[in-house]
Amino acid sequence: MAGFIDAFHTALSIIATLDPQLIEIVLLSLQVSLLAVVAASLIGFALGGALAVYRFPGRGMVTAVLSALMGLPPVVAGLMVYLLLSNAGPLGVLQLLYTPTAMSVAQVILVTPIIAALTRQACEDLLEEYDEQLRSLGASSSAIIGTLLWDGRYRLITAVLAGFGRAIAEVGAVMIVGGNIDHVTRTMTTAIALETSKGNIALALALGIVLLVIAFAVNAALMGVRRFAVRLAYA
Repeated sequence: MAGFIDAFHTALSIIATLDPQLIEIVLLSLQVSLLAVVAASLIGFALGGALAVYRFPGRGMVTAVLSALMGLPPVVAGLMVYLLLSNAGPLGVLQLLYTPTAMSVAQVILVTPIIAALTRQACEDLLEEYDEQLRSLGASSSAIIGTLLWDGRYRLITAVLAGFGRAIAEVGAVMIVGGNIDHVTRTMTTAIALETSKGNIALALALGIVLLVIAFAVNAALMGVRRFAVRLAYA
C-alpha cells in the first residue's frame, strides 16, 4: 500500500512539474487523435448525410455494415493498416508505417463508422420533420444534406466528441502500426502499457490520470452539448 501511495505522489509530482516526457507523450496523443477525428468527421458527415437522404439499392446493407463497424476490434483495424502500409503492401512505397500518420489512419478507420452512423441517425430524424418542406422548396439532395447537417450541428458535435473519446483511448491499433517508438510514436495508452510492464508505475499513473481527465472532459462536453441542444429545442 505504501508503495502505491509513493507512486501516486510521484505521479502527481510528474504532472505538476510538467515533466517533458509526459508533455511530449500527451501532445503526440492529442495530435494523432485530433487529426484522425477531423478526417473521420469529414468522411462521416458526408457518408452519414448521404445515407440519410439518398435511396439506392443496397442502402440497407450499407447501413447495417456501418453499424457493425462501430464495434470493429482495434487490432483488426491496425492489422488492415499494417498490411496496406508495410513494404509488401500496396502503399508501402509511402513509407508511413511506424509514423504518427499511420496511427492517425488506423484511428480514422475506427472513428469514421461511429461518426457516420450517428450522423445518419441524426439526419434521418431531422428529415422526417423537414422532408416535405424541403422538397416543396425544390431543394436538391445535396442541398438537403447540407441543411440537415447544419440544423443537426449540435448532435453532430456529440458524434465528434464520441469519436474523439474512442480515438484518444485506443491502444491496440496504434501499437501495431506505430510500434510504440520513444519520441516518435509513443502515445498515452501505449506508454501506459509499456511503463507498467517495466515497473515504472509512477509515470504510468501520471499518464493514466491525464487520460482520465481528458475522458472526463469529453464526457462533460457531451453532457453540455446535449443540455444546450435541449434548451434550444424548447426555446
